[in-house]
Amino acid sequence: MLHDYVAVHCVEGLIMFGILLSAFNVVLGFVVRSVIAKFFVFFALYLITTEFLQVLVSSGIFPSASQLNSAFAGLPSGVWYFMDIFAISTGISMMISAQVTAFIIRRIPVIG
Repeated sequence: MLHDYVAVHCVEGLIMFGILLSAFNVVLGFVVRSVIAKFFVFFALYLITTEFLQVLVSSGIFPSASQLNSAFAGLPSGVWYFMDIFAISTGISMMISAQVTAFIIRRIPVIG
């Protein structure tokens, strides 16, 4: 009788082990298929995007600070007055940031 009791508990333990092993297999499959794969894809996209920006900056496409200073030095004081009232410097920097961000996002194949 004791032998039957031990055998039943052993079978119940094996069933519980099978259920836990199956659940672990499902979770591991999810992690491998989705999380790790997406990590590598998005890391590659991030790396390509950052390297692309460095190539653009080093190629000289963007104006330097001295070129911008010389361009704005020719503006008369009346124009500077209205530019300060309307906060044109803040607005221009926001617009440039938004345009660059939109450009970068459109280049990402998964998102853009």
